[in-house]
Amino acid sequence: MATVKYISKTYPVTGLSCASCAARTESFVKDLPGIVSASVNFADASLRVEFDPEDITVQDIRKGVRSIGYDIITEEADSQNLKEKAHQDFLIKTRRNFTGAALLSAPLFVIAMFFMNIPYANFIMMALATPVVFWFGRQFFTGAAKQLKHKSANMDTLVALSTGIAYIYSSVVTVFPDLVRQRGISDHVYFEASAVIISFILLGRFLEEKAKANTSSALKKLIGLQTKTVTIIRSDGSQENIPVTEVNRGDILLVKPGNRVPVDGTLVSGRSFVDESMLTGEPLAVEKAEHDRVFAGTINQKGTFHFRAEKVGDETLLSQIIKMVREAQGSKAPVQQLVDKVAAVFVPVVIAVALLSGIAWMLAGGENALTHSLLAVVTVLIIACPCALGLATPTAIMTGIGKGADHGILIRDAESLETAHRINALVLDKTGTITLGEPAVKDLLWKQNTAEDVYGRILYSIQKNNDHPLAEPLVEFLENNGIMSNSVPLSLNVITGRGISAVIDGSTYYVGNRSLMTEKGISVDEEIQEASSRWEDDAKTVSFFSDWEQVLCAFAVSDRIRESSAEAIRQLHQMGIEVHMVTGDNRHAAAVMAAEAGIDSYLAEALPQDKDDFILRLQEQGKVTAMAGDGINDSQALARSDVSIAMGKGSDIAMDVAKMTIVSSDLSRIPQAIRLSKQTVRTIKQNLFWAFIYNVIGIPIAAGILYPFTGFLLNPMIAGAAMALSSVSVVTNSLRIRRRPL
Repeated sequence: MATVKYISKTYPVTGLSCASCAARTESFVKDLPGIVSASVNFADASLRVEFDPEDITVQDIRKGVRSIGYDIITEEADSQNLKEKAHQDFLIKTRRNFTGAALLSAPLFVIAMFFMNIPYANFIMMALATPVVFWFGRQFFTGAAKQLKHKSANMDTLVALSTGIAYIYSSVVTVFPDLVRQRGISDHVYFEASAVIISFILLGRFLEEKAKANTSSALKKLIGLQTKTVTIIRSDGSQENIPVTEVNRGDILLVKPGNRVPVDGTLVSGRSFVDESMLTGEPLAVEKAEHDRVFAGTINQKGTFHFRAEKVGDETLLSQIIKMVREAQGSKAPVQQLVDKVAAVFVPVVIAVALLSGIAWMLAGGENALTHSLLAVVTVLIIACPCALGLATPTAIMTGIGKGADHGILIRDAESLETAHRINALVLDKTGTITLGEPAVKDLLWKQNTAEDVYGRILYSIQKNNDHPLAEPLVEFLENNGIMSNSVPLSLNVITGRGISAVIDGSTYYVGNRSLMTEKGISVDEEIQEASSRWEDDAKTVSFFSDWEQVLCAFAVSDRIRESSAEAIRQLHQMGIEVHMVTGDNRHAAAVMAAEAGIDSYLAEALPQDKDDFILRLQEQGKVTAMAGDGINDSQALARSDVSIAMGKGSDIAMDVAKMTIVSSDLSRIPQAIRLSKQTVRTIKQNLFWAFIYNVIGIPIAAGILYPFTGFLLNPMIAGAAMALSSVSVVTNSLRIRRRPL
């Protein structure tokens, strides 16, 4: 049986005017055959869909979305540019419509307020209001008509009903004034209300869209880092500029000072310093030489170098980051699910409330019963905007994820961002997370009166030809101390589990552990004996270099703790978070490292299953857990934890499993991520509070609940201004996340 391979894509959506539009589109797409899942993000105007290509095509999805009055951009190669162009066109169109509506509404408002008694005042106001309502505000009526066609309703429906009712009533009063007066109905007109309401809503929509664009500024910055052209070195040595899309694996590319690295690869010649701050957040440029890796989007500062392309197109780290940020910004936090359900039924409920309030005023009777009924219906329809509710969560999530990307914290989905602030137990892998994962020689002691220059070169020659992992740190240490040797004839013999022997010019030498020295009956100087014992107490790996009768020197190798690790752990403790360490290292080494880093507890000699069990035990104690690691052996525990964090210089598998990635592998980014989560969740709660309170207070006042007690009826124009302001205030509050320090 063949395995079904689903396709997951994110497409820009055009035509969304409110949260109900997003909910309607999402619900419609979910019901299409072959759709596995669908999610519409109103703030980002995007549709994230997973589907079975054997049952439905992208064009089928687009055709369905178009049938309900919206559209999706399916041209993937340039979708971002097309989306931005559509957004800019919408902004220009909205600004033009607002300008026209405002220019006509201003004199209309002045006449309604101060010059109602001039001849033909009602007809003048009708002439001014007509183009505002039916030309500059036509989008509301066409949108409402599309919704009606599918037996649905959205924000356009509310605006079209309210302004349409006000305009039609006023037109009847203007054209048939005697008929209205004979029935005892007020002959007051509301042309200014319908026109000014549309002007306010157009202004609010323009400001809202402009503000929403800022929430994805981090994504735009990342996309801007991608180069368009690259210089390729042909096999005959000639150079040619080609589009970056034509680069293949194995191509040799040239990067000059000031240019961005176009794709991921490895240097084959040249030296330089490369600014990798867009990946790591670290301001200092990194020196690059032959065999060092470079990444797309980073900036070459000084030298010129050639490098071999290894990851191109969507494979580059930058492309993966862009994809991760885009998908994360389009994902939904758990709290958004409740908001979506509310938004889906909000408009029909509002229409029902408006009609009930109108009927109530009619039944109440009174001299101006019809006028009050009309005002109540119009004002309720205007003030009850679901947009603020729909924008509350996604704008905060998008801004938070974008800010994280700016600081080298890649957040894969909204749920992990929302959960991170509740973490109270963090589990850290040791090697590559707390430590650099790069063993280095910390101590080296020569026997007194030993010819260090002579024996140093011999030791260098042996270790240079030794494949043991601990040989390289010593070679590096000797090179840094000016001890190197030309190639000398030697024969090596590996002594399994203990070390290596070498024969040079007929003399035998040994490099290995204490067991090897004992086995060969080699004497150890008292000073070296004491020093080596002290190093072993500090959990360092000690090796000895000897000839056939005595130890010539001893050296200690250990992993280095990251400079930022202890400070990051201190910050986590201040935040009330327990910090645990899991490692495959021995108990003594784990104890020393835990003490040095200030860690609460540790689990030593841990296999992947042990790490997973450790996370599970913490969860059974009611802890909200986070796991940070960088290796394949961490992936099981990462998947188990509530919030999984991959250290960016680790394995691809760990990064695939994790919901967060710290690009620079700097532990101090974890407290920052938790603080970012707190800021984002706090902003979501503020947004939802004000959006709900706005409607809870605004709708009853619009319905006229205060009139029996105070004689106050809310002016429809003020309701329109308040509605526009509510959406803008929610987006603006979300943007404040960007200015808060981490």
